[in-house]
Amino acid sequence: MYSRTELMLGKEGLEKIKQSNVMVVGLGGVGAYAAEMLCRAGVGKLTIVDGDTVNPSNLNRQLIALNSTMGNKKAETLSKRLLDINPKLELRVIDDYIRDERMIEILNLDKYDYVVDAIDTLSPKIFLILHCLNMNIPIVSSMGSGGKLDPMNIRIDDISKSYNCPLASKVRKKIHKFGYYDGFAVVYSPEEVSPDVVMLEEGTNKKSAVGTISYMPPIFGCMIASVVIRKLIGKEIYPEVKDKRYYANKKEKQEICLK
Repeated sequence: MYSRTELMLGKEGLEKIKQSNVMVVGLGGVGAYAAEMLCRAGVGKLTIVDGDTVNPSNLNRQLIALNSTMGNKKAETLSKRLLDINPKLELRVIDDYIRDERMIEILNLDKYDYVVDAIDTLSPKIFLILHCLNMNIPIVSSMGSGGKLDPMNIRIDDISKSYNCPLASKVRKKIHKFGYYDGFAVVYSPEEVSPDVVMLEEGTNKKSAVGTISYMPPIFGCMIASVVIRKLIGKEIYPEVKDKRYYANKKEKQEICLK
């Protein structure tokens, strides 16, 4: 199964991937693609987390969204696909929206080599990022892929270097309050989002919906998987250069409490 991967990464690189343990949180347009790319690359142990179900609005961009899967649980649906790709995959499936203490429980379930944040709701996203930073668990986070059309604008960089992305801006402001300014990779696009593609709608987990195009979330997911794979085999993703002006008023790290 992994002959072409071994040719690319070498025996040692492939073995590192096969021995790795990765958690993917959020299995929508970005997360499901990231999880599948990690599975196909040979990651030996995966934990996938999402409490949502497949609905018709997912059909334009989500890997597991088919007419035959409408109403099905995303985590269970993706798990069948991943095990069909690699029956030997050690897979933990968590059908839950994780937040607060539950999130800490899941982070403590295992020793993760990497965590993928593909959550599209701000509060649990911040909670996951902060606790991974606090626990020294490497994490890569997806910023907003909605409202974007040009794949050439998609970038990978440290959160401190992200710009012109509304979600990234909110994330930076939130983590600054707890004394964190950098230290994890994000996939984002600085492409301007037109207000015409945003629709306000009240829901249990979201307050707005943003227009999306089929190819952007999958590209985000593939780029996230590339960060994980390259870091696991010891590759540099981007130069870690800090702008000293940015850190002039850096706060001391504080206890994490988002309630």
